[in-house]
Amino acid sequence: MTQQEKSESGIPIYRYHNLKPKNLQLSTRDVQTIEQVSNHIEKHLGQIDSVFHEIISDLVHIDVHWVKPSSKFPFHILVTSGMSDRPMTVPKGLEAHKYAEICILLPLDWNIDIDNYQFMHEAFKDENNYWPIRWLKTIARFPHEYDTWISWGHTIPNGENAALFAEGTKLGCMVLYPALSLPQDFFELNLEEEKIINFYCLYPLYPEEMELKLRKGSEALLNKFEEFGVSDIIAVNRPNTCSKRKLFGWR
Repeated sequence: MTQQEKSESGIPIYRYHNLKPKNLQLSTRDVQTIEQVSNHIEKHLGQIDSVFHEIISDLVHIDVHWVKPSSKFPFHILVTSGMSDRPMTVPKGLEAHKYAEICILLPLDWNIDIDNYQFMHEAFKDENNYWPIRWLKTIARFPHEYDTWISWGHTIPNGENAALFAEGTKLGCMVLYPALSLPQDFFELNLEEEKIINFYCLYPLYPEEMELKLRKGSEALLNKFEEFGVSDIIAVNRPNTCSKRKLFGWR
């Protein structure tokens, strides 16, 4: 039996770059679950203003629900549905984590405007605007493509070398944590005894921050977040909490 690769902090490391994703399997919708997820979003976050639908879906049909900024939540909220149509392949004893959906929070000035379709269509041609949505869809499908799972504290780089998400940022990894700007009641949806959906938020990372988390664990990374005031609302050019100092200041 092959020994599980682990980081310096003891965190298991799973590598998928040499694995091929499954062949195309057209998905079918779990209409009841989608409705329950939508109701859950509207109950805790506000009205869903629009949904970014997939035309052709592989394994699971991933929709992205958009909740416009409001006085209560002054930022864009994007939440998936469809990821929880299938259970993830979780380790024994963690069956309560088989189902998940994910969200991402964007600042007020992000280029999203469903009321002007042409504007949005043109804006999303620019990867600097589209990459958060791309990554919601990518990570939502990822565990089903590779028979694995994602949960609290898991990190996913943009490829083996953590390539930049887009030209306008040096972020290139994701970590999953609770969305601290959202109500705690949103984090979990109990549908039935055998199906609990956990909602996680994507936090973009610099490669150095992912390395810290792998070396010293999530607590070390969260301490850095607290020290630098890192928010769950994306800031594409936020300070790198693990940037090394040079003699005359930050590198």
